[in-house]
Amino acid sequence: MKKVNFIHLRSKLPLLLLVFLLTFSTTIYSQEAPAEAEAAPAEATANTGGDVAAGEALFKANCAACHKLDGKAVGPELRGVADKHDREWMYKWIHNSSALIASGDPTAVKLFEENNKVLMTPFPALSETDIDNILAYTSQPKAAPTPIVGGETAGAATATGGGVSNGLVLGALALIFLLLVIMLFLVTNTLKRIAEANGVVYEEEEKEKRLPVWKAFVQNQFLVLVVSIFLILSAGYFAYGYMMQVGVDQGYAPVQPIHYSHKIHAGDNQIDCNFCHSSARKSKTSGIPSLNVCMNCHKNISEVAPETATEEYSKEFYDGEIAKLYKAVGWDAAEQKYTGKTEPVKWVRIHNLPDFVYFNHSQHVTVAGIECQKCHGQIQEMEVVEQFAPLTMGWCISCHRETNVNLENNEYYAKIHEELSKKYGVEKLTIAEMGGLECGKCHY
Repeated sequence: MKKVNFIHLRSKLPLLLLVFLLTFSTTIYSQEAPAEAEAAPAEATANTGGDVAAGEALFKANCAACHKLDGKAVGPELRGVADKHDREWMYKWIHNSSALIASGDPTAVKLFEENNKVLMTPFPALSETDIDNILAYTSQPKAAPTPIVGGETAGAATATGGGVSNGLVLGALALIFLLLVIMLFLVTNTLKRIAEANGVVYEEEEKEKRLPVWKAFVQNQFLVLVVSIFLILSAGYFAYGYMMQVGVDQGYAPVQPIHYSHKIHAGDNQIDCNFCHSSARKSKTSGIPSLNVCMNCHKNISEVAPETATEEYSKEFYDGEIAKLYKAVGWDAAEQKYTGKTEPVKWVRIHNLPDFVYFNHSQHVTVAGIECQKCHGQIQEMEVVEQFAPLTMGWCISCHRETNVNLENNEYYAKIHEELSKKYGVEKLTIAEMGGLECGKCHY
């Protein structure tokens, strides 16, 4: 009986599977993407004889502080106001509402009483053309919401141009691949039976017997010694690194109960950090701003501008967060008054020093004139605030060694520097040279 080496076809199965996956992925991703849905028809413009675009700019510059197109603010909503009043009367009302009310005009008096007797700001500088443009903008029809069908918008493409769906192609290819695998096993078994019937015995090549790796390692004492030393040193290195990170929360960015975007407030609107964190100027801590500080602006700002929205944070998301603020302070946006029902906001602290560490914000912000970004990073670019610095002892000491004291308009430090320069020849006055490295400065 003749012996031959027989190559198992089944050993080639992983290679066939790899070829199949590469072919399948190329087929799927080479398909052209469906055509974009055609844009929605252009919005209709109101036939009021004014320029809608110019009116929108005038509305945002003069009216948006007290009015919204939809919904009550300080004043009533203005969508469709041109259809409620005579055009000549509107000119008089916008130019000088107080004079119109004083004249006893019934419409003016009624509006004044309905708006809790809050006088409207006069706009004598607006021409009749400007008012026509504003009325044209307020006469724009309210945009209808896009209907949602099966998780996609009605105008979105739901198929690849009427062709066969990817799911059907995937199922067909999977079925073909399964048939190929079955045929592979059948052919292998058939060949084995034919070979055995003809007296051919196949056997695999015997592998050379080798000493197991672990036995070879144990028998080499020098190698065991080197590896042991290496493992001990590596373990010590990683253990030291891990222990040094205990209590270091650099990069910590918790989710807050109300999303507050420093990027929008401190970045886009350039609000000074000390406007909200006013206690940083004269206190040890920067403090958490009260919600009354938020309401100084958000009493009239109940929604964000559409251009503020991003893929991650939509306009609806920001408006929802403002609604959370209103709920917390008990503000009824529709009635424009406080309800008296308040809820505490459980803010999550981000920067948290150990209890044995003393740090004074006013000493750094007011006396030293350190900018907030020195310790907190580019806060004006952060959508979600995170701990920028490690806040370790080494980090603070390095800053004290490198930072020069600002002597401008500071007679106290200027006198100290003059005495030090005479005694020790000090040219630059750093925090360290003033005792900033003494243990008692931070650990009292």
